[in-house]
Amino acid sequence: MERVTDAPAPFESLVANAHDTHVVVIGGGIAGLVAALECAKVGMPVTLLEAADELGGTIASAEIEGVPVDLGTTCWSARGAAVEALVEELGLGDRVVEPLTEQTWIAGLPKGAAAPVPADSLLGIPANPWDESVRRIIGGRAVWRAYVDRLRPPLTIGAERNLGKLVRARMGDAVVDDLVAPLTVGRFALTPDEVDVAVAAPGLNSALTRAGSLGGAVADLLVDRADGPSVRSLESGMPQLVAALSAKLTDLGARVVTGAPVASLVRADERWHIERESGTDAAPGRAGDADDPITVDPADIVVVATGLREALRLLAPFVDDALAGTAVPRSVTLRDVVTLVVDAPALDAAPRGAEVYAVPGSHRASGVVHQTARWGWLAAAAGPGRHVLSVAFDGPAAAHPTTGLPDAEIAELARTEAAALLGVPLEPASVRGARRRAFELAPPVSALGHGAVAESVRAAIAAQPGLAAVGAWMAGSGLARVTADAVDQADRARRSALWGGSART
Repeated sequence: MERVTDAPAPFESLVANAHDTHVVVIGGGIAGLVAALECAKVGMPVTLLEAADELGGTIASAEIEGVPVDLGTTCWSARGAAVEALVEELGLGDRVVEPLTEQTWIAGLPKGAAAPVPADSLLGIPANPWDESVRRIIGGRAVWRAYVDRLRPPLTIGAERNLGKLVRARMGDAVVDDLVAPLTVGRFALTPDEVDVAVAAPGLNSALTRAGSLGGAVADLLVDRADGPSVRSLESGMPQLVAALSAKLTDLGARVVTGAPVASLVRADERWHIERESGTDAAPGRAGDADDPITVDPADIVVVATGLREALRLLAPFVDDALAGTAVPRSVTLRDVVTLVVDAPALDAAPRGAEVYAVPGSHRASGVVHQTARWGWLAAAAGPGRHVLSVAFDGPAAAHPTTGLPDAEIAELARTEAAALLGVPLEPASVRGARRRAFELAPPVSALGHGAVAESVRAAIAAQPGLAAVGAWMAGSGLARVTADAVDQADRARRSALWGGSART
């Protein structure tokens, strides 16, 4: 009798299909590492190529006078469940820490004054303009103008999406310029007129109609404000996240190669061919030189996880029409962060909380984060009287405050700006060390127009078989958004490959 062989079970077929689906991730920042992990953990062979010599992108660290400091990303939004899940998956849950304080001040007020941001406010918009904490910032005359909000009829037709226009019309210029702008520029690198209300403060317009005033709308939304800190971090620094991701990928058999810039992508024979740049020095874990290249097999899935410029260059041949509108106009596109370690016992009491943001135009720096006031582990590592300060300088590429200055002058400028913003003298001899890092800022998801642009580009990329793109330029800035988006896009790509028949056997 002829023996009948059963057909492979669907699960076995799926596993075999995964093992035959080669994934190449271009970019080793958090977005690329997370996307690579999502593919590798279902059995897909993964190759990750990073142009720089180190992984991590905006997550980096250095040791200054024996103090370990984060030079870029220092925390994530506590509202982002994706980062919490990732941290737990990587076994870092016991390293999660919450800030000692989140008090925020505004500096650059008339006569050099500074004051804490009113507790009952949203994006700087006060619930009660008569509150003394509001008057301290905008002055008595501006309080009367803000009170007009209570007398004006609410929006009943449509909704104002421009945050600056909405607040200016309801509460006047002073609330926008002295309360809202320092926070939107300092935190999100957006002027109030560049912020989309519907994204930055969901429900605010409908609450305005319901409550009858903008202040009432803010009070309404604050009732449901989540308890607990707004951010979290890792004890001993964020680079642990990068190290854990890299180690996990290695354990899963993924190939992680640094010093490996990609020249171009080519679609041929229903697969993606990665054309690498040659000429890099051979080293363990790095791409080889022209005589000893590390080859990259054709891929069934390619995930572009670079910054905006590189992504546009690599994706242009395939989604050029959609990419034409990616430039969302913004006033701030570059940020220089100077991290200082200073001897300043006067800062032990954290006199101005965890962060101070400047009224735009009042200082050359947009703000300073007092890291040792924020994170207890860092204060312990630095020791009594020694502090870590992150001073930010923002601006457009064409007129940035630090353009043309050598690093030594930028560090000195950071010292004087930090002293002015914190209201504490910092003599030149107090600076024990400084590190500078420049960032090309991705637009926050709350930037006006960003949602429409991202949706258009997403649709064009999804139309290309086996192609995905992740990163802050698409997801919006912030570790929480970038991580969640990388998980979602990697899942979309692998589902399409495994169930859509694009994987080759």
